[in-house]
Amino acid sequence: MNQLVTSMPALWQRIPKPVLFGVAVLLQCLLLVLMVVDRVQILREGTEVTLQTQPVDPRDLLRGDYVVLRYDISQVAAGALAGKPAESRNPAVFVKLAPNAEGVYAAVSAHAEPVPVTAPEVLIRGRVSYSCGSNIRTFCDKLTIKYGLESYFVPEGEGGKLEQARNQQKLRIVAAVLPSGRAAIKRLLLDGQPVYEEPLY
Repeated sequence: MNQLVTSMPALWQRIPKPVLFGVAVLLQCLLLVLMVVDRVQILREGTEVTLQTQPVDPRDLLRGDYVVLRYDISQVAAGALAGKPAESRNPAVFVKLAPNAEGVYAAVSAHAEPVPVTAPEVLIRGRVSYSCGSNIRTFCDKLTIKYGLESYFVPEGEGGKLEQARNQQKLRIVAAVLPSGRAAIKRLLLDGQPVYEEPLY
């Protein structure tokens, strides 16, 4: 075993540098392809849900060319989770969503583990942005949750218009949600009309 460990550096030195460089580039390309394929899977196979955006604190300004988004489902009553121990400071949670009379999805309940749902309900996975208590990690009565849907890149100069619409609650998003709970933004709706559609590639 020791002989194998001591011979490893010698083996690395025998491999030509262009080959090592090529392998490194190939691995990076492979990782990029896997990321794209993963997002395409969510957008293509996920159940579409419409979410209402909420106004954002004016101090949280447009950052570069993306709009900061917050939703009605960004704050959810903990229900049965309230006061229970959390596995970490930012635990993963699963929120059951169901459509209201307008077809906009709202939070029904929050869970530490996946629970069964029946259509048109969906289960979306998020992460609590903080837990109650400093030493003892517990779930608060009200959970502030991030779903990975909190920003959307827009063409340069378009962010101001969308931020204004968001703050007037005229902006909604359609997200695709997989059975695993992973979600991605599919399109933006301004006054109910699509304004931006996320391409698959």
